[in-house]
Amino acid sequence: MVYLIVALTTAVAALLVTPLVRRLSFRWGIVAEPGGRRHHAGRIPKLGGLAVFIAWLVGVGLTYWLLPPADPSDALRLRGVVLGSFVVVLGGLLDDRYDLPPWAQLFIQLLGATIAILHIIFIEVFTNPLAGAGLWQALPLFRVEGGLVWLWRPLSLLFTLFWVVGMINAVNFLDGLDGLAAGVCLIAAALFAFHSYRLQQVTVPLFALALAAALLGFLPYNFSPARIFLGSAGSYFLGYQMATLSILSPAKLSTALLVMAVPIIDVAWQIVSRVRHGRHPMRGDRGHLHFRLSDRGLPTPRIVLGYYAVSILFGLIAVLVASPLMKLVMLVALAAAVFALLLRLSSHEAG
Repeated sequence: MVYLIVALTTAVAALLVTPLVRRLSFRWGIVAEPGGRRHHAGRIPKLGGLAVFIAWLVGVGLTYWLLPPADPSDALRLRGVVLGSFVVVLGGLLDDRYDLPPWAQLFIQLLGATIAILHIIFIEVFTNPLAGAGLWQALPLFRVEGGLVWLWRPLSLLFTLFWVVGMINAVNFLDGLDGLAAGVCLIAAALFAFHSYRLQQVTVPLFALALAAALLGFLPYNFSPARIFLGSAGSYFLGYQMATLSILSPAKLSTALLVMAVPIIDVAWQIVSRVRHGRHPMRGDRGHLHFRLSDRGLPTPRIVLGYYAVSILFGLIAVLVASPLMKLVMLVALAAAVFALLLRLSSHEAG
């Protein structure tokens, strides 16, 4: 019953708050003008992330009221998720208003990641996807116990910084078509909630459920044709949520990797491509897969729904398939398919 109350209240809050934030965005002049890498008609408000964040806070507040975390470690970690979210949302709002330089954006993202680490949210152990322990035992930075691989603590902290910053940027770059980032993150959050509940966690699933419900209430305003965009505040917030929630229970890193595989691989491709061509790796352009498909004439809803389908398919594989090796094989296969598609599109454009 608690889960239903949190989900319904959060979704309704997003439905009610989003029009108010849209008007506020116009009043403050924080709007996306036509031109640049986004091809949209008219001036579109870009404070949608603030609406999602407010609705999520409603769900989180209900969670603390109805089912507060009983475990002190869980309480500390969840507090880190909330505090870090405040920081990245505030930083994103500043970027929406003042168009911050890349170094300032990176500083905000690293600050959010540091807050997570200080609240013991870091990647320390993962399931061994390979049979046996020989490979890991040959490396001095890893320790194998049973079916788990433990990271050397400094490497663990460095990997967590990379994970949080990388996920924020993956969602930020994914947010290029109406409803794309919001819908993919909704799917991921719903799968996180299901997986955490199945593992008999109590409060953690409600955080993910609140996020999914907030995005569900927001998506009618953001789906094509969008009446409001997520903005940097929204993409930073969603990326931070994807990164931290995927750490808070066992085996959710694989879920995040498979659900978010396409945008993660796309970002890696674009960063390498930009560096090769002497461009700043953090500067957005229309080289991303969803933009390339759009520029070739595919309708936005079809592209977005295609992303949804891939995310649902591979997300279900992540939560329903027990074999870590099978998950790894599926991730490699999906990565190969995305790289092949990007290579083909790039070669066509060059020709």
